[in-house]
Amino acid sequence: MSAYYKPITYTVTEKEDGWLLKTVLQRKLGVSRKLLSRIKLTERGVMLNGERVYISVPVKAGDLVAISLEQEVSDDILPQPIPFDIVFEDDALLIVNKAPGVIVHPTHGHYTDTLANGVVYYWREKGEKVRFRPVHRLDQETSGLVAIAKNAYIHQHISEQLIAGKVTKKYTAFVYGCPRPDEGVIDGPIDRDPQEPHRRIVTPAGYPAVTFYKVSECYALGAMVDLRLGTGRTHQIRVHMTSIDHPLIGDKMYTGTGGRGQLPVVQPPGDSGPFDGAIQRQALHASELGFRHPLTGEELLFRVPLPEDMENLRRKLQDLDS
Repeated sequence: MSAYYKPITYTVTEKEDGWLLKTVLQRKLGVSRKLLSRIKLTERGVMLNGERVYISVPVKAGDLVAISLEQEVSDDILPQPIPFDIVFEDDALLIVNKAPGVIVHPTHGHYTDTLANGVVYYWREKGEKVRFRPVHRLDQETSGLVAIAKNAYIHQHISEQLIAGKVTKKYTAFVYGCPRPDEGVIDGPIDRDPQEPHRRIVTPAGYPAVTFYKVSECYALGAMVDLRLGTGRTHQIRVHMTSIDHPLIGDKMYTGTGGRGQLPVVQPPGDSGPFDGAIQRQALHASELGFRHPLTGEELLFRVPLPEDMENLRRKLQDLDS
């Protein structure tokens, strides 16, 4: 017999009296067509007043609509006791402050030692049957906030907020030089570099990409910059900051490649110069994440401080000013 997560419920109002159950599910509970096709076939997927019914039946004011999703596990992910920093957790969500150097999800050649391996182990030890569903991802070397949905319904709802631009995603970065003006918008299409497909470049033929930046601290050799994404292209912040001649400190892939007109930048590739020893990766941190909770409707906002290596870099930049 299948096991199910806690039901998600809705009480029909006077305004919805006479609606089809399918309409209530889609408009009031926000169930997508894809998810509805899946759950209506399960034994307890869609219930009306505690009974399984067809979704084509009309409802009455006061009726209790409930959907239940079958419990799932990530059988393809090896559980490993890998420590990670939990920022928030409830029955629907897990918010993690990812450490730098950690891959979010197993990929070809990296099947272990990922955030997913650690989270799956953590849930197994708690006795929870949950499939690993990250709503978004961060580059391996980027630290900071990652949202993980505990079922397909939660994943769908936060993903829709992402697409609609209703999710707050802010980053903190340290860049070479001090951008001028100290606040602005970088609007530059991004696509793969035809010479090196693993890299991205700004090109007129690329996909639309928008990044908002604001300098928060300026030093002799660099700056701390707050960034917000208008779109979510691969390597977007790294590519956009390079395109305006202010690449991220420690970014071995893009530092030294030049920006507008292929101008030379402060450091050659792979060399952190005066910052040597302060940081061994691109200085980028997902510092703030906000969205509406799919079940409670509460506006959630999470903030995490800079990790140790970026604080070390900050102090180094300050020391070089003195």
